[in-house]
Amino acid sequence: MKIDFTNIDKHIVPISEFRLKWRFTEEKYEILPDIHLDQLKPLDSDAAIFLSTYISKLDLHADEPFKKNFFRTIDQINISEDNDSEIRKWLYQRGLPFEKEVYLSWDNENAMIVPWKILIKYFDSFYYGGSDDLTVFDESLQWSLMFAHWDTIFFGTNKDFIPSDSFENL
Repeated sequence: MKIDFTNIDKHIVPISEFRLKWRFTEEKYEILPDIHLDQLKPLDSDAAIFLSTYISKLDLHADEPFKKNFFRTIDQINISEDNDSEIRKWLYQRGLPFEKEVYLSWDNENAMIVPWKILIKYFDSFYYGGSDDLTVFDESLQWSLMFAHWDTIFFGTNKDFIPSDSFENL
């Protein structure tokens, strides 16, 4: 069966089979509460390849951070050791619904589906500076995040959105 966005959820695997599970399940890194861990939907290698190929065929990252003229607006924020709450607020202000499921693609072996709220809350477990290039998007591809290994997050969008000034504790 060919994988697409209508059946990708058939390729969810248990967290125990996910190569990057240590980020969410080991004390040395971070142990997510079960209520949040249960919302992570790791994908098998076939689905990871599908997402990686989808991004590649679109040439989404042909230019850094995104292909020229792919998005009307590109915003960015730098990650430093002491600005976690600023990053969470910035992600929150992108205006996506908390319950919106988004695709995470690290490479052609590692991918996941998570609710936007979980990505905001634990962004520093999903992204490790210096090693990760992480692309986050939904099937509309009207927006995308790129967590670049040089500790910058880029948000490209074709939508008009009004950043919210209110920020709730996650």
